[in-house]
Amino acid sequence: MKKINLLFKTIFFFAVLAFVGCEQEEYKLGEIKAPSNISITAEIVGADADNPNGDGTGVVHFTATGSDVITWKFVQNGVERMVPSGKTTYAFSNLGLNTYTVSAVAIGAGGSSSDAATNVEVLATYSPPADLIAQLTTGKWKVPIPDGGHMGVGPNDATTGVWWTAGPGDKSTTGMKDDVYTFNADGTFTFDVGADFEIFGKGHALETDFGGLRDQEPDGNNDVENFPVTQEDVDKISGTWYITAPGGVETINFSGLGFVGFYVSSHAYEILDRTDPNEWKLKNYYAHEGNAWFWTITNKE
Repeated sequence: MKKINLLFKTIFFFAVLAFVGCEQEEYKLGEIKAPSNISITAEIVGADADNPNGDGTGVVHFTATGSDVITWKFVQNGVERMVPSGKTTYAFSNLGLNTYTVSAVAIGAGGSSSDAATNVEVLATYSPPADLIAQLTTGKWKVPIPDGGHMGVGPNDATTGVWWTAGPGDKSTTGMKDDVYTFNADGTFTFDVGADFEIFGKGHALETDFGGLRDQEPDGNNDVENFPVTQEDVDKISGTWYITAPGGVETINFSGLGFVGFYVSSHAYEILDRTDPNEWKLKNYYAHEGNAWFWTITNKE
């Protein structure tokens, strides 16, 4: 009997050793490779031989590149913004000629990181009004579909949708119905596509910019009412925003594929009216058809 007990104890001992060995092998981590070859480049908008510091808008596009990078973080004046694409835009509004430092932090496996920085000397002759920034960065914005007048179309020189204006509830079944837009004070823009993960737009624009129509058939107006998007698409739509005033017209600009309402490959929206701080009137252009689209956005609950 003692021999049997001893045999069982011996078997149990070696079984435990084998189990521990397997556990150690299963959880053994490979080498964590930190990002390398990190670089950051800056493109000052409007810079040329005669205007090396830009056209006065203060807008600069930054691009970061590197190897073994999972995502990117940009840092300017202590403010961080996560930008998976490695491309972001800053609109520097300190008037005059100023030098700014922007860092790109590459984040890799296991949270490892590497970074690079660049200095840019930028001319700014326009600074957005404080009340504009305060209004835009308050609350979450959407297209007020139930109210009517939320979108329209007309010629480029119009100020309202003279060809067509939406009535109450028009386009309430499109991918636009639950889209929410947030303009953050740090210059980042968040586009929430809602639970349906769909957007609304022109077939030609969607096909060109999103790499195909994804089995969708445009209607007679070349609209795709419920265009499916992925999280990767949403990351490209979300990004950064900044204000310029070409010709004295206050304009909201988006990076990447950023837009509001109806996608027409346009990423600049003129502000037609912001008298009501909770309901703005906007205008953008669809170059492919040579017309303008008109929008109402609201941050009212």
